[in-house]
Amino acid sequence: MSFRVQPTPPARPNRCQLFGPGSNTKLFPKMAASAADVINLDLEDSVAPNDKAQARRNIIQASHEIDWGNKYLSVRINGLDTPYWYRDVVELLEEGSERIDQIMIPKVGCAADVYAVDALVTAIETAKGRTKKISLEVIIESAAGLAHVEEIAASSPRLQAMSLGAADFAASMGMQTTGIGGTQENYYMLRNGEKHWSDPWHWAQAAIVAACRTHGILPVDGPFGDFSDDDGFRAQALRSATLGMVGKWAIHPKQISLANEVFTPSDEAVTEAREILAAMEEAKARGEGATVYKGRLVDIASIKQAEVIVRQAEMIKD
Repeated sequence: MSFRVQPTPPARPNRCQLFGPGSNTKLFPKMAASAADVINLDLEDSVAPNDKAQARRNIIQASHEIDWGNKYLSVRINGLDTPYWYRDVVELLEEGSERIDQIMIPKVGCAADVYAVDALVTAIETAKGRTKKISLEVIIESAAGLAHVEEIAASSPRLQAMSLGAADFAASMGMQTTGIGGTQENYYMLRNGEKHWSDPWHWAQAAIVAACRTHGILPVDGPFGDFSDDDGFRAQALRSATLGMVGKWAIHPKQISLANEVFTPSDEAVTEAREILAAMEEAKARGEGATVYKGRLVDIASIKQAEVIVRQAEMIKD
């Protein structure tokens, strides 16, 4: 292993990020009462241009008036290629309460995009004397974003999370699909005349996870568009969790429980992880670097894997 130790990501639950438009204030109390770990109030795609200013005021008011409990409160601003984003940042941080935890930046294509928002956030925090430091999350949803994912992950100490935005990413890549995440009908292999479907998002997710883990950032899977397909959502979430992602977006309330189910370690998994740690402690006492657990070899690498599961379970429990 490199002598540069891989940094630890932020210790907070991020199993489900629930999205809701800033223009629909009726949803805010329901979102606050939900089981989602992160609330993303949206100023971007789900808000019409004529409603942007009012949606911004709605979110500012909600930051003062609604009890968000222990939710991590995030606001997705408009893209840096629009005339809205700077007003989003300025008004949110000058007029919003310190209950706002995070700003989500969409369509990030390079480290300079993050720097621009970071610089503005820093100036406002200093000028207004804000005591809570705002964190940032970026969405990778373009060919440029994925090509520069490593430099983006290293772009700011404020950066805590990175998500994959499948729909815009597909459009940027010229992919022949209108689906948002999940299996794509024409992305398959043939074997003995039978179709076997592959995961077209796998390579992008793996690149994001690698960049995030290198720099101590939470990797998050984005939306699954067909909210009537519970099995499809669960299947993609399971693939994402297996790859190392810590959570997934919910664009409909029914997806919250599915995300929490997948990204919460099962009791069986936690028990096994604890047993592996105990077995390795016994091996260590005997001066051994490996041992056998349930018929399979476990070693120092197994300790690291087990510790990930135990830490995640303890964090969620707290």
